[in-house]
Amino acid sequence: MPFKQYPAAYESFLYEFHATRDYFECHELLEEYWKEHPGDPLGPTWVGLIQLAVGSYHHRRKNYRGALKMMRHCRQRLTSERLRELGLEGAALLALAEERIAALERMEPFEDIDLPFADQELLARVMQTAEKEGQRWGASSSMDDQLINRHTLRDRSGVIAAREAAAKAKKR
Repeated sequence: MPFKQYPAAYESFLYEFHATRDYFECHELLEEYWKEHPGDPLGPTWVGLIQLAVGSYHHRRKNYRGALKMMRHCRQRLTSERLRELGLEGAALLALAEERIAALERMEPFEDIDLPFADQELLARVMQTAEKEGQRWGASSSMDDQLINRHTLRDRSGVIAAREAAAKAKKR
């Protein structure tokens, strides 16, 4: 496969997914990119990958119901062809999603998954980023509370203010 340029947010997503295992950050990175690119034909795929990260985040936190919901939505949005456009082995990734859904239905404990790469140059780039950052590629998730409960640590003041403004505007 010849060298292909991918969005920086996507490459950052892949780095976080495999090197830091910060699935919350994965979601944040790709969600921001997706929102900034309305009408992108890869939009459903971005959402599916976001849901894969969120499902992994919930599963690691033992929120089986939330994880299962996200994984099922993820599986509905992802297609082998679109994943291939993003340098991933689509059929293998879809099989991993199906395995994760089955594991969640059986309430099995969390295990990290590694996304299967078709584009070896992409894989080399994100692995090189991990090396530069001093991260071990493919290491198991840390069970550090700051990683597991990351959503509780973020500043939500902007979201709260936007919701209050929308509620006030609706009342007018």
